[in-house]
Amino acid sequence: MMQAIRGKDTQPELAIRSGLHALGYRFRVHRRSLPGTPDLVFPGRRAVIFVNGCFWHRHDCHLFKWPKTRREFWRKKITTNARNDAKHLGALHEDGWRVLVIWECALKGKTRLPEGEPVVRAARWLEGKHRFREIWGG
Repeated sequence: MMQAIRGKDTQPELAIRSGLHALGYRFRVHRRSLPGTPDLVFPGRRAVIFVNGCFWHRHDCHLFKWPKTRREFWRKKITTNARNDAKHLGALHEDGWRVLVIWECALKGKTRLPEGEPVVRAARWLEGKHRFREIWGG
């Protein structure tokens, strides 16, 4: 059932949160006042992190496959999600926020990165100046 699917506090998100917290980073979670309700918000750094599920956000990896049933419903739902993601990223960029997207495939599945690597890359990004980055598996 779709109502059983979590939109926040997912395992990948909790792994990133606990890893960054252990490294001394402090942040806000799920700030609804920002476009797209980022998973982690670092106000002092003007930076946000999204931890995206590959299926729900149409990532081009092994974890995403178009469902075989109710095709029209799923195509519309997932395409709308991807369109909203682009709109939210654009709005954040316009407002001067730096954005990091960490994809689920970086944390699980056959292309996952070594344990702890996504957190190290996220910390490196937080300390840098890049406006936009993505972390994915493989």
